[in-house]
Amino acid sequence: MATNNPFKPTPPPPQVPDRDVGGSDSVVLERRTQRVEPPQMYQVVMLNDDYTPMEFVVVVIQEFFGKDLEAATQIMLKIHLDGKGVCGVYSKDIAATKVDQVLDAAHKAGHPLKCISEPVDF
Repeated sequence: MATNNPFKPTPPPPQVPDRDVGGSDSVVLERRTQRVEPPQMYQVVMLNDDYTPMEFVVVVIQEFFGKDLEAATQIMLKIHLDGKGVCGVYSKDIAATKVDQVLDAAHKAGHPLKCISEPVDF
């Protein structure tokens, strides 16, 4: 007993010539270049508080933002003196991940350190 095959192959699409030599009813599409805007960048900002130790802030900046001791110390002092400091500039998803990492580390260490991301204005 023969069974019917449920698969029916679709015929290939008709071939359209690239150029019409005779100049009849053909449509020519022009290729237009599109300008793509770069993605919106976000800065990760740490906020000062009176309880988180400066040493912890330096370690967090080194660990999550890849800064050396000197750069991390400078950022920590800016946070301490100005009330906030930029730790890095990233795309939206990466900035959100950095904020989550910092807040998680601060929570696990028992510190009230706050970190936010905000769009960069150019």
